[in-house]
Amino acid sequence: MELSYARRGSGEPLLLIHGIGHRWQAWEPVFDRLAAHHDVIAIDLPGFGKSALAEPGPDGRHTIERAVERIAEAFSGFGIERPHVAGNSLGGALALELARHGHAASATAFSPAGFWTTRRETAWAVGSLSAIRATTFAPAPVLRFVTGRPAARALAFGLIFGKPRELDPALALGDTLALRTGKGFLPVARGARHYRYSGATGVPTTVAWGTKDRILLRRQFEQAKRLLPDARFEDLPGCGHVPMNDDPETVSRLILETTGAVGE
Repeated sequence: MELSYARRGSGEPLLLIHGIGHRWQAWEPVFDRLAAHHDVIAIDLPGFGKSALAEPGPDGRHTIERAVERIAEAFSGFGIERPHVAGNSLGGALALELARHGHAASATAFSPAGFWTTRRETAWAVGSLSAIRATTFAPAPVLRFVTGRPAARALAFGLIFGKPRELDPALALGDTLALRTGKGFLPVARGARHYRYSGATGVPTTVAWGTKDRILLRRQFEQAKRLLPDARFEDLPGCGHVPMNDDPETVSRLILETTGAVGE
């Protein structure tokens, strides 16, 4: 299947993968910094942004494993074989899985899904995002009012971002509408409920977690350390669940340090 994407820069390929309910523009704050060093491809996952929802797997579910297959199948269309991969949330899990399956030269994961230790943690993450999505069905004038005012953004986006007041209003409105219209949200959320990450990536890997992440809780960071003992781990001070807006400089630096570690 074809994926919607944006592409800039030159050099070794770097694939960027957003989280559930988001779109490729999640990476806009770091795109040009990364494109100064890499051929950067930011995709819309199937069922999000402008990408069509993919067919489910044989079991009728939209699982992480199925998404990995779909993304890897798209590589030939991009003219790439084994890119560096960075992802956030669901995209972080996909970055790690692509590496584990031999499809990535390096992996950088920001608050990756799949390290929850209890069903309650899973329910909290899915429930919180579902509640946020429910608010996106408010009338358009309400959405423009909320996304256009710092105090209102702090209330509406405080669960997701560490610095919601600093969000670009146009980007915030676009993300809100993308969350509302994403056909993949419900099937992908259902398919990921029972997902747990396991196994080594076998490539340079960085896992970073925002100190203000209120979606995937900090204890999952500790679980990631136990399951990926060979990875590099970094705190993201002041960052929420989606750190690219909160601290684009640090996010860019960690990705570039990880891609630069290949062959060392």
